[in-house]
This record gives sequence, C-alpha cells and structure tokens, in this order.
Amino acid sequence: MKTSGNPKQRALVIGFILIGLIVVAVFGWRTARAFREFRGHRPPPPFAPEAQESETDVSLIRDWMTIPFISKMYRVPPHALFKALDIPEHKNKEKSLKQLNDEYYPEAEGFVLETVKTTILVTLANQPQQTPTAPATSAVP
Repeated sequence: MKTSGNPKQRALVIGFILIGLIVVAVFGWRTARAFREFRGHRPPPPFAPEAQESETDVSLIRDWMTIPFISKMYRVPPHALFKALDIPEHKNKEKSLKQLNDEYYPEAEGFVLETVKTTILVTLANQPQQTPTAPATSAVP
C-alpha cells in the first residue's frame, strides 16, 4: 500500500493534530478542575437581627432607596411606611422614593423622603430599647 502526499505536508498535519490534542487536554483539565471546585450557589447567610444593630441616623436615607431596603435597614415594618405615605404597597415595592414621589406627589418635591424620615424617627422613638444580654455561661475554676 502506497501512501501519497508530501512528507512535509504529513508532518504539518500531524503537528496540527498534536497541537489540537494539547489544547483540548489543557482546557479539559481546566474544566475538570473548575467543576471540582464548583460548589453551586449557596443561599445568602440568614439574617440575624441580634447580630447587627439597626441604623438610627435617618440622614443616611437617600431618594434612590426603596421602602423594603429602608425597612430592613431601620427595622421598621414596610407597611407602616406605605401607610404613612398613603400609597398602596402592591406594585410599589421596587420603586425608589424618588419614583414614588414623582408618581404620587409630583407637586411636592421631597415629600416622600421627608415623610419616610419622620415616620422612621417616630417609630424608632416608640420602640422599646433592646439592651444586649450576655449569654449565661458558667465559669469553671
């Protein structure tokens, strides 16, 4: 059986095949390594109210924030803020304070922001102060 073709051409084809196999091996190894390291999406850590102090400085509230965000930050129920604004909660959770102001109170600039700040101050003033308690541990002499 006689083979046809130029020996240089045959060497070039074999070289390209070897280079292709090396590339496949390298990227296959990297993929296998990444797959072993992949642990999937984990849920966020649980919200531990006792682990964090709630914010009390209402001057940090900005008009780009949403009611649910502010509610978590200041530990004030969101329905209390919507009630103070006289705005329905449905379909307004994702809107910023500025968007809510533009939609419901276009003639009163900054009304929503100031109402939210005032409501939070009143709510925080009416909440009982929680003092941190030390865990009961027994000392071993």
